[in-house]
Amino acid sequence: MRLLLTNDDGILAPGLAALYHALADLGSVDVVAPEGCQSACGHGVTVRAPLTVKRVHLDGGFHGWSVDGRPADCVKLALLELLEQRPDFVLSGINAGANTGINVLYSGTVAAAIEAAFFGVPAMAVSLQLSTELDFHKAARIARALFMHLAESPPPPGTCLNVNIPALDAGWPQGVRVCPQGVVLMDEVYTRQAGPDGQLVYTLDGRMPAEHGSDHCDQAGIAERYVTVTPLRFDLTDHAALQRLSTCRWPALPAGDA
Repeated sequence: MRLLLTNDDGILAPGLAALYHALADLGSVDVVAPEGCQSACGHGVTVRAPLTVKRVHLDGGFHGWSVDGRPADCVKLALLELLEQRPDFVLSGINAGANTGINVLYSGTVAAAIEAAFFGVPAMAVSLQLSTELDFHKAARIARALFMHLAESPPPPGTCLNVNIPALDAGWPQGVRVCPQGVVLMDEVYTRQAGPDGQLVYTLDGRMPAEHGSDHCDQAGIAERYVTVTPLRFDLTDHAALQRLSTCRWPALPAGDA
């Protein structure tokens, strides 16, 4: 089995190392990850600047490539250029912090898995809820168990799986829950300060609200200490609205030479 690992916390992140060591005995494991932290970069790719790739060797760790780009860059570059053979599965993580609700749209971790889905490669993003002490070793054991199950029955083409693990310093998870993405907005606030030259400086902070909007979504599942599994697709079309709009009588366009 050939696996590709990536993340958005950077190639030296402990979550990536833990995931590598949990999966290294399963076959050939390649690592292509951002040179530094790319948290909340979304699905951006680099189109007007060159990408620098460096070989990385960690003593007692893994061999891999660092890319001075975003997570989606890493997956695209790996599949099109760096890897001699296409991987059987792509795993992104383990992220420091859950990626539930609307954070899915901001997450570089999730974007990497979706990028793999673009290419028809089965993929899974894995994130660990923030807590006082992040136990990536235990989280990697959970990720391995889920992966072994998925390897037997991978998601359909064009779909990736978003896995979120509740904080482990409060005990072992209750189990696994398959659930939809939550859509409740975060409680966000900007802190305003005066910069050194008198300009205004804003810093964004936020947290998930206590109310999740649905008892069955990923945010609620994490709050109830379940490992959540959410299938995601990159087709953002609102098909119900598409059907409704297709039946509308649209106005004639104005003349082009008017």
